[in-house]
Amino acid sequence: MGGSQKRAIQNYRTRLGERGLARFEVLGRDADRDLIRSLARRLAEDGPEASRLRAFVSQTITGEPPKTGGILAALRRSPLVGADLDLQRPREEGRNVTI
Repeated sequence: MGGSQKRAIQNYRTRLGERGLARFEVLGRDADRDLIRSLARRLAEDGPEASRLRAFVSQTITGEPPKTGGILAALRRSPLVGADLDLQRPREEGRNVTI
């Protein structure tokens, strides 16, 4: 491999590292190739779906029960945290119903 090719590969890997990604090789069955690639692609997106997928795969592999407090953590991440919202409603008695 020539010097320019080595430099191009090193630059590519450096750019991947800056994005928080790493290139690595795994061994698996040929039939699972597309599955592994699509899983890696989804995890690299690093969005909410990737977080759910990462948690599910980790839980499945380790066999640990799911962590509690997920709803509370989601509420704490809400953009409305700290907003001064008036959530009071006027109290109404309702309507009269004749039977």
